[in-house]
Amino acid sequence: MFKYIKNDLPASIVVFFVALPLCLGIALASGAPLFSGLIAGIIGGIVVGSLSGSKIGVSGPAAGLAAIVLTAIGTLGGYENFLVAVVLGGIIQLVFGLLRLGIIGYYFPSSVIKGMLTGIGIIIILKQIPHFFGYDPDPEGDFAFFQVDGENTFSEILNSINHITPGSLLIGVIGLGILLLWSNVLSNKGKIFQLIQGPLVAVVVGIIFYVLTKDSSSMAIQSSHLVSVPVPEDFSSFLGQFSFPNFSVITNPEIWVVAFTIALVASLETLLCVEATDKLDPYKNVTPTNRELLAQGTGNILSGMIGGLPITQVIVRSSANIQSGGRSKMSAIIHGFFLLISVILIPKLLNMIPLSVLAAILLIVGYKLAKPALFKTMYNLGWKQFLPFIVTVTGIVFTDLLKGIGLGLAVGIVVILIKSYQNSHFLHKEGEDVDDGKIKMTLAEEVTFFNKGAILKELDRLPEDSYLELDVRKTRYLDNDIIEILEDFSIKAKERNINIKLISERGTIENPESFIEFFKLKPKTQLN
Repeated sequence: MFKYIKNDLPASIVVFFVALPLCLGIALASGAPLFSGLIAGIIGGIVVGSLSGSKIGVSGPAAGLAAIVLTAIGTLGGYENFLVAVVLGGIIQLVFGLLRLGIIGYYFPSSVIKGMLTGIGIIIILKQIPHFFGYDPDPEGDFAFFQVDGENTFSEILNSINHITPGSLLIGVIGLGILLLWSNVLSNKGKIFQLIQGPLVAVVVGIIFYVLTKDSSSMAIQSSHLVSVPVPEDFSSFLGQFSFPNFSVITNPEIWVVAFTIALVASLETLLCVEATDKLDPYKNVTPTNRELLAQGTGNILSGMIGGLPITQVIVRSSANIQSGGRSKMSAIIHGFFLLISVILIPKLLNMIPLSVLAAILLIVGYKLAKPALFKTMYNLGWKQFLPFIVTVTGIVFTDLLKGIGLGLAVGIVVILIKSYQNSHFLHKEGEDVDDGKIKMTLAEEVTFFNKGAILKELDRLPEDSYLELDVRKTRYLDNDIIEILEDFSIKAKERNINIKLISERGTIENPESFIEFFKLKPKTQLN
């Protein structure tokens, strides 16, 4: 468990600083007590992180559920009544996991997943610009285009230009400079700069700046522009921050409607995040989706029992974990302990952190998710990949996460149906000789992303030290999703000592270096 602690500890610090303002901001946007967001972050890190099979996924309160939570609290007559729905939603998620519905996660097209990541990256950048300028009426974690303060994403940016807080902007620029210097220059200068992450240095400098300028009339940063963690006066008041479900309303049909809504939306958001983080993972680990649903369900039951918000796996935290070098689930677990310890022991110190410094950290996270080169890459893959991608990006930016993904999925399905109208598709596996470890898999004439789950399952079941003959001579259309699965599998195959023989009309090749490059070759090219 501690094998990669030198990677996981620095990554957990970065995830902690990303998660802290989001936990508070999502609670505020949800109309829930601020402490409820921290509870969800702590349980998402420690409990869900421990039970999950994901190496790099990080869970916590979800921005995609904020509007649902805000409406449900009013509809159900109070936060304690709403907590009953959270607990029941967790139980329903356990049922989803036991019914093995996690397989749904394998059927999201990669173009939509990449669009989701890019869209989230863009919306992070757009939403953090006002905080970077020191303009903070909209809470952190509100990723919807139409905001709770009555503005929209772009009008908020325009307003922030007219309401710049000099001290916040200055320390934000300094923090951003530290982050860029650390990632582009200092991280290559020695292990000490890899162990001590740039975000930690930026936050420490931000606290020092606040302390030194708090008595200045021009550069002072007001409390509204700082992190705002609840500060209990004593242990009794700390315990008073917990809320408990009012189970007397369990027979109310509206409770069950909200519970099922939470379970469904949280499960879909988690499965989308699992698919996305597995694609971002440089080590190409595959997360067991049914186990993830069981972990999320357990986390939501516990969160609801002590007053926390609904939990999902969250792409912002997970991508920050990957970008910071996290290798195992310990980074998620440790970040949860950091949240727990800090809110108990040092809430006053946390409340000295300028939001603009945390905005600088999130700006870097957003840029790494939405690099401009990806648009060109997706365009070059053809309209069948680019159209669902760009629709997803646009939908997320101009509506919200769930609506944007829904639009992208709808377009992706239409594209597949157009192609499927012309050609049928299926997958079958030919003879399997267990004695010599040779297994032959023949792909059909048309293989689309609908076949992802079946192919991934077959490849994952291959024993170590086996020999796979992959015959694609009959294949006329091979979806980009399938090529990416084969590319990822070739990396894992080397670790499991699985040899691959690829048979195609272009010839035969042993252990191809890159499936992506192979399938880009023109038909006239011959390989021997």
